[in-house]
Amino acid sequence: MYCLTINYHDISHNIVKRMIGKNDERRKTDVQKKQELELQKKKEAAVREIPQMPSSMFFQHNEALVPPYNVLVDTNFLSRTVGAKLPLMETAMDCLFASVNIIITSCVMAELEKLGPKYRVALMIARDERWTRLTCDHKGTYADDCIVERIQKHRIYIVATNDRDLKRRIRKVPGVPIMSCGKGKYAIERLPGAPTS
Repeated sequence: MYCLTINYHDISHNIVKRMIGKNDERRKTDVQKKQELELQKKKEAAVREIPQMPSSMFFQHNEALVPPYNVLVDTNFLSRTVGAKLPLMETAMDCLFASVNIIITSCVMAELEKLGPKYRVALMIARDERWTRLTCDHKGTYADDCIVERIQKHRIYIVATNDRDLKRRIRKVPGVPIMSCGKGKYAIERLPGAPTS
């Protein structure tokens, strides 16, 4: 007769297998590993492009801004001016202590026309023949993008707006002052040598 001894500890150890986790390196395929390596290499090799500053910029001071100032007007600035019953040209001249050229783009005109009869007075002011009209060559009538694109190309404008989002975008472009309407007068920011009041 044969005597059979069974060691239960060895059997139970062989029966229970350990499971590999979902995020374990051994489960990933070679394709996934290659993709991750390529992404890391791209991130490391990414070259940042810094746009060249205009020659008229001296640190944050824009030497291209000289009287008569070119003031690019936004839609909500016109509506706030009408609400405050302020004359556009005279109040801008009082704010800057210099002569100004009011410039209205075709996008701003299109936005005012879309807003309907509530903004008809602002539209009448915008249609005044004293103001310079700039035609836009892009698609759509979103004035904020048009204004930001113009000031990035040519930093010879003061932007007149009360729009918070547009102000935030303009502040990222160095050397472009912002004019806003509030408390019965116009206020200017980021214009070196401007009067503070």
